[in-house]
Amino acid sequence: MLSTLLAFLGACTLIAASPGPSTVLIIKQSLRSRRSGFLTVLGNETGVFIWGVVAAFGLTALLAASEMAYDVMRIVGAVVLVGFGVQTLRQARRSKGAVDGGGWEGAEKSGWASYRGGLLLNLANPKAAIFAMSFLPQFVPEGAPQLPAMVGLAALWAVYEVGYYGLYVWFVGRMKAVLSRAGVRRRLEQVSGGVLLLLGARLALES
Repeated sequence: MLSTLLAFLGACTLIAASPGPSTVLIIKQSLRSRRSGFLTVLGNETGVFIWGVVAAFGLTALLAASEMAYDVMRIVGAVVLVGFGVQTLRQARRSKGAVDGGGWEGAEKSGWASYRGGLLLNLANPKAAIFAMSFLPQFVPEGAPQLPAMVGLAALWAVYEVGYYGLYVWFVGRMKAVLSRAGVRRRLEQVSGGVLLLLGARLALES
């Protein structure tokens, strides 16, 4: 059991360390404030847990089996990514005339908006659903009831990633002296927006 748990946490670390839309969004929101970054993490991990529960009940198998359902969700996910990318680039453009130390326009989003952004980005990703279905069963101990075991693993996965991505939020906060410069933050916003647009376009063009 202990070896299985360690293997599971090791796999969770590799998953979290792989760059993806959620990582980009978390860093982008952390540039605004630790609060926004951490609430985005909580939203994202709520999505992770939801997909884990859905996988435990076998519902993601329907998504995997239905090409139409997957394509619809893929397009929705692409639209969400492109929307976040456009929003980020517009925010960077609006901040162009900001003065160092004079504040950052739109720096503080409401807590609900940050949480909702993380949740929406995760739930709109069909790959997250399919991955949860294929990932979690591999770590269910032999002889254990699958449903409660998978729900428990999903909860552990989400909690572990809260801690992992929380380090990103903390690190960005520690770099505040450098990142608070309007030019640096604007450039990072532009990069984040461009990456989100590219990820959205790639998802839309996948067959």
